[in-house]
This record gives sequence, structure tokens and C-alpha cells, in this order.
Amino acid sequence: MEWEKQKEEEAKEEAGKRRKEKGKKKKQKKGKTMKVKKVVEEWKIWDEEEEAAKSETEAKKLVPEQFHR
Repeated sequence: MEWEKQKEEEAKEEAGKRRKEKGKKKKQKKGKTMKVKKVVEEWKIWDEEEEAAKSETEAKKLVPEQFHR
């Protein structure tokens, strides 16, 4: 009977450790997700700027030089 209580306590401790580790993993995943979202956002901004630069150069090619200022 004594050993059964000891086994139960050990099982509870293990379960508690697993819960703590699982909580840490979730926080790490959340942080990684936020970093990925920031990188994607930066890429979108960079793509938009690059697209604007391309359209400017194309517009300059199409419009005669006398209209450029």
C-alpha cells in the first residue's frame, strides 16, 4: 500500500513536469511564429518598394525625356 502511494506521487510529479515542458514549447512556438510573421511583413514591404521602383523606371522609358523633371 505504501509503494502504491509513492508510485502515484511519482506519476503526478512526472505529469507536472510534462505540463511545464509543454507550456514552454507553446511559448517558443508562439515566439517563432511572431518572428516569421515579421519577416513575411518585411518581405511584402520590400516587394512593394521594388515593384514601385520598377514601375517608375518603366514610366520614365515610356515618357519622353522632355517631360522628366
